[in-house]
Amino acid sequence: MYQKQGLIYDDVKKCVTEVINYVGNNVIFSIPLALGKPVIFTNELYRQAKENSEINLKIITALTLEKPKGHTDLERRFLGPLADRVFAGVPEFDYILDFRAGKLPKNVEIFEFFSKAGGYLNSPVAQQNHLATNYTHAIRDALALGANVFAQLISHREFNGKNMYSMGCNTDVCIAAINDFKYLKAQGKKVAIIGEANINMPFMYGDAVVEADSYDIILQGSQFNYELFCPPKDPVALSDHMIGINVSTLIKDGGTIQVGIGALGDAIVSGLIMRNEHNELYQDVLQKLGIKQRYRQLIDNWGGIGVFQKGLYGSSEMFVDAFMQMYKSKILKRKVYENVPIMKLINEGRLASDHIPPDIIDQLIKLKAINSRLSEEDFKFLTKFGIFKQGLSYENGIVLDQGTPYSADMSDEKGRNQIQKLLGKELLGGQVIIGAFFVGPKAFYQALNNMSEDERKLFGMSGVDKVNQLYGGEELRALQRKDARFVNTGMVSTVLGAIASDQLEDGRVISGIGGQYNFVAMGHALPDARVIMMIKSTKGSGKSLKSNIVFSYGHCSVPKHLRDIIVTEYGIADVRSKPEKEVIAELINVADSRFQNKLLDQAKKAGKIPKDYEIPQEYRNNTPEKITALLKPYQSQGVFQPFPFGTDLTEIEIALGGALKGLKKLANGYRLKMATGLIKEFLRPIPASSRPYLERLNLQRPSSMKEKVIEKLVIFSLRNNNVFNTLNLHHMSTSNQVKDRQLL
Repeated sequence: MYQKQGLIYDDVKKCVTEVINYVGNNVIFSIPLALGKPVIFTNELYRQAKENSEINLKIITALTLEKPKGHTDLERRFLGPLADRVFAGVPEFDYILDFRAGKLPKNVEIFEFFSKAGGYLNSPVAQQNHLATNYTHAIRDALALGANVFAQLISHREFNGKNMYSMGCNTDVCIAAINDFKYLKAQGKKVAIIGEANINMPFMYGDAVVEADSYDIILQGSQFNYELFCPPKDPVALSDHMIGINVSTLIKDGGTIQVGIGALGDAIVSGLIMRNEHNELYQDVLQKLGIKQRYRQLIDNWGGIGVFQKGLYGSSEMFVDAFMQMYKSKILKRKVYENVPIMKLINEGRLASDHIPPDIIDQLIKLKAINSRLSEEDFKFLTKFGIFKQGLSYENGIVLDQGTPYSADMSDEKGRNQIQKLLGKELLGGQVIIGAFFVGPKAFYQALNNMSEDERKLFGMSGVDKVNQLYGGEELRALQRKDARFVNTGMVSTVLGAIASDQLEDGRVISGIGGQYNFVAMGHALPDARVIMMIKSTKGSGKSLKSNIVFSYGHCSVPKHLRDIIVTEYGIADVRSKPEKEVIAELINVADSRFQNKLLDQAKKAGKIPKDYEIPQEYRNNTPEKITALLKPYQSQGVFQPFPFGTDLTEIEIALGGALKGLKKLANGYRLKMATGLIKEFLRPIPASSRPYLERLNLQRPSSMKEKVIEKLVIFSLRNNNVFNTLNLHHMSTSNQVKDRQLL
């Protein structure tokens, strides 16, 4: 079977059977997270294990993508048609369907090191099988568990009659996995490397491009060209936008940014786009919110509020749609290059991506990047990066331009002057982002696929060993990631600055640590970098409302000695290099005011803050109502929208989604209000304006008392969310960019 690599199969059953026959019945199957999982190969492997109890299958992975199903009848009515439309043609993983249904056979186990937030909160089996590993250690730990089969989803294209392959969405652990598996094979171990080629996968560059012989078998054919999983966007609440605006002031022009997926990532980028495209409005917002006055020194030293002249470079394990929005808005435009001397010259302002100065050869000689007598290696370097124009050749110490010879001896002034005729116009090979994996809405994949090959090369993909840390190329990566802002999300912060991001204090895992620690460590290692941790100030509602700024917590993802900047919707706490009494004061200032006095009392009782300290008056009105009053008036100008970059939801679904989310909050914290509202709805006629919403949920003609109750609950939730009073849904615009909206 493994006499030759890169075998092309179109029969998945034959492929799986051969793999099992080769490695044996003890199959320890490693697959990348999220979109990079090969669905058809995985389902066939699982099917054979399910039918043959002698096969022991262990699946080691992270973030298995699932179509939303809903837990209640009402949720299923809302999500069912949405999932059928958005995920049309997207296959599901049979192993996770059986796991959710409690039908996973005893000879199959699943081990994940990262999952959708809260997805396994109430599953003892998943909690017990969770792998607590940093993203950069995932392959190490998979191999320690005996992984002997690795498979991933890949892309393929034909170039000049030759089939080429790309790891597409997941270079993250896959580069290292293939290298490690090949090492094991050379040691005589029986391991298998499988690629499943799908032409819908964007063909990405950077370190993603591989030859067919990187894999033992490649599954390729029309049956493998299924639609890709494309999760809909989460709505961005006003409190999320407030966090985004705060963070947007901390991003320095000409710097580097990392952001994640979800509402907070969209909120940050929405704020950055407003800053770049509508700076006058942005300045007005900052002024009215008091941000410019309150954090002027912090912004002047570490951030900025002007337009992006130089632009940003993206360095993020997750390449999300938010980066695409920054690229479209000409924010993500700072190019970096895989060369130390070039990056030094760029950072010092002596070289620009779009302009090669006449003295570039002299500068490179001074930096010892090239020799004074150009060698063939020097010539290749100069040509590769566009310093020499294309179409030149090198022979025996002479540079030829269509037959015209030029001396390669740069120690001669005449030769240096002559060689200027051969200089290119702009640097080649630059990238505006390096990412390790991506997943996003359908429009994100389409945007990548619709790009020219040259444009798509701006978006580099590599492994987490390069993206998530500095090791192995510290000088170059530090030069590339200048003025880096690593923006991450946490669940809870103590008043001393310790962050819990992945686990509750009772030990239950919410998601996983992923790459957060690596980015925090990198943020402290780079002298001009900052780590920005975003924390929503509260969770829950009504009687279940709790503060996410607490005095102490029984779990820690990021210890207090790595604290830096913590942002809530109520402000920015700069807690790096400060004594603990100041850290506590800063964090209480950005806590919800309903919990501030208790936090202060706890700190005083513990002797961690002076007994006579009082919270400044300007921080004592941190309430949701204040945020709504500040931001809502701006929505009529097209900003602070629930879906700033568009959505797959219809306007009816947007309104329903918001109303049903509000209903869930009432059920958790205001049950009496919900019960009273339900009774009133039974005494009222059904509003005519509710008809399209009821039809969407198939509740226009209830056939049972249960359906009648659900119908009334829906009407109550719509009424409670003011849907009937705001039938003009212009504020829920699905336009892709702020600039397409009507502003002042």
